Amino acid sequence: MNNKIDNYLNEGCGRCPLGGTPDCKVHKWTEELLQLRRIALDCGLTEELKWSVPCYTYKKKNILIISAFKAYAAISFFKGALLQDQAKLLEKPGENTQAGRLIKYQSVSDILQQESTIKAYIYEAIEVEKSGLNVEVKNTDQYEVPGELQEALEENPDFKSAFEALTPGRQRGYLLHFSQAKQSKTRMARIEKCMPKIFEGKGFNDR
Repeated sequence: MNNKIDNYLNEGCGRCPLGGTPDCKVHKWTEELLQLRRIALDCGLTEELKWSVPCYTYKKKNILIISAFKAYAAISFFKGALLQDQAKLLEKPGENTQAGRLIKYQSVSDILQQESTIKAYIYEAIEVEKSGLNVEVKNTDQYEVPGELQEALEENPDFKSAFEALTPGRQRGYLLHFSQAKQSKTRMARIEKCMPKIFEGKGFNDR
């Protein structure tokens, strides 16, 4: 057991102003997180703190994280898309998520009832890591570039340089955000609103 995880459970992740206060999401789901932590450790995983949340690894390879959200606690598998999911428990964290999958919990009783299944998923995830399998992810150049963005890039060389300097992941985040708008004027408004963050080298979800 890692003392940093004890601090997470006591204080929260610290990624928002509610950390260390009674309103922190971690405090709402502490008992559920404790059970998920116990199950992960029972499976022989190494406990670490990464991205300010409990992360569980096998031979230094990331297998899963446990975390608290507003409406639930979750166990999230890094390569969940490769699991068979025989019990149909896995969900995508977001519509465009490619590799990760999570299981949501709102009660300790549900976790205890599904403990053997959770462990089976964890052991399968470990075997996936042992095998060296990877999720075939869509590359940035395979994403559609909205015409409005292409026009903005061509009209503003500095903006083009700033966008191309972003990491591939940040570029994909913006491409998805812009493309999801159905109307051209909405896409243009999104691009204009995001320009300052792009010039700062930040991703869509970065503060």
